[in-house]
Amino acid sequence: MVVRGAPLIGVTAAYGMALAMREDASPEGVARAVETLAATRPTAVNLRWALDRMADALTRPEVNDRVAAAYRLAGEMAEEDVATCRAIGRHGAALIRDAHLRTGRTVNVLTHCNAGWLAAVDWGTALAPVYAAHDEGVPVHVWVDETRPRNQGAALTAFELGQHGVPHTILADNAGGHLMQHGRVDLCIVGSDRTTAAGDVANKIGTYLKALAAHDNGVPFYAALPSSTIDWGLADGVRDIPIEEREASEVTHMTGRGPSGDIVTVQISAPGSPAANPAFDVTPARLVTGLVTERGIAPASRDGLAGLFPERSV
Repeated sequence: MVVRGAPLIGVTAAYGMALAMREDASPEGVARAVETLAATRPTAVNLRWALDRMADALTRPEVNDRVAAAYRLAGEMAEEDVATCRAIGRHGAALIRDAHLRTGRTVNVLTHCNAGWLAAVDWGTALAPVYAAHDEGVPVHVWVDETRPRNQGAALTAFELGQHGVPHTILADNAGGHLMQHGRVDLCIVGSDRTTAAGDVANKIGTYLKALAAHDNGVPFYAALPSSTIDWGLADGVRDIPIEEREASEVTHMTGRGPSGDIVTVQISAPGSPAANPAFDVTPARLVTGLVTERGIAPASRDGLAGLFPERSV
């Protein structure tokens, strides 16, 4: 978890391949590095996407210097990520702008986990539309889910928004549905660690419950993601997306700042009680209003994605 966020995991894996080539640039070294890095995070498909792209490039017969080639491609992927996230922000900002024009007031966006520039090379995915809209002068406020058990929303998303000057309020994870019932959420935008070809979205645990509440209250629910997050070989996300199970201590203990500012960890559970810690859940496409990608916004369906990415629909 030193590196987290699907886009950043992919780019970091690419640089990991470059580092591995410094130790062993043989074809066997390429295969060994791919195998080692692929085993680190099971849910985010960007990891496998980046490793496959690196392996394909490094094993071409015309490549003489695999170290130089690996660093060059990793750098290209990093710059591509910045451009991709900027485009996601541009397309997604239109949703926020339209909501403001429709209501004439500040737009309240609810998000879950952290999908900003700390989870990408820059800009981020789910937060990119917020930053773009805010920079355009569109009045926007973000409800920031705390995102238990690791509290990425309370710690990271809130930090990002504060640094960018975006009005925001940290929210207990279970409060989002209540706010939706009372008309205090205009739209939800979340990120995605893996999206199926049919539009199912895997994201941080708790996302599915937010989507259910949004569906029940008529609140638009969007996932913002680069196309590298789409797993074109999967159709049923609930059945087929592997869900990372993390340590129980993340649930039974909490880390934060003590009165002196030092980082401390305390136990919050009953001693001796076991805990389960699935890190992600899958939101079925039927609950997703649309997918915000670098090419535009698509319905969460196979046809919708094929309309934006026809080259992947064959």
